[in-house]
Amino acid sequence: MLDVDVIADPAAAAAALDPVRSRLLAELTVPASAAALAARIGIARQKVNYHLRALEAHKLVHVAEERQWGGLTERLLVATAAAYVVSPEAMGPAAVDPRHSRDRLSAGYLVALGARVVREVGDLWRRARQAEKRLATLAIDTEIRFRSAADRAAFTHDLTRAVADLVARYHDASAPGGRPHRLVVMAHPTPKAAPEKAPSCP
Repeated sequence: MLDVDVIADPAAAAAALDPVRSRLLAELTVPASAAALAARIGIARQKVNYHLRALEAHKLVHVAEERQWGGLTERLLVATAAAYVVSPEAMGPAAVDPRHSRDRLSAGYLVALGARVVREVGDLWRRARQAEKRLATLAIDTEIRFRSAADRAAFTHDLTRAVADLVARYHDASAPGGRPHRLVVMAHPTPKAAPEKAPSCP
């Protein structure tokens, strides 16, 4: 099972976004039968089977084990990944594209960049898995608390200069056998955690 999988097919995305099927995918991080799932989420087994067939048709779940009970065969299904993300590719022509953004300092442009990462890396990772190869990637994730807007601006200036220096040092457009890589550096305010609800009195 993958830690995360990227759904690019529109029909598969629609199937995964259905509330019941989304719940089933969350439950199927460990193998389970339709009967067990029906008891767990409180709907009829026939409906569970209907939704499982749809998920199986889109290769979001697969058979993990088959058990014989008398003359019956019980299938245990498992999700293909522990979590999923829908690629902008599933939106077709309506998908966001950073090339269409006029304001490179806008939140919309940053969202478009993130969406492009999902689309491009998702596709590259799928092809790497099919070829039974690893995909070389690099990710840095950290938090920084600025004392002031002036400090944030100074940090942005220093970071831009450092990245430009590194690109100038390592970029070689004419290197034989070289492979281009996309580098994206972004920053945004950290979302505030939602306040915990106080327990209600009986």
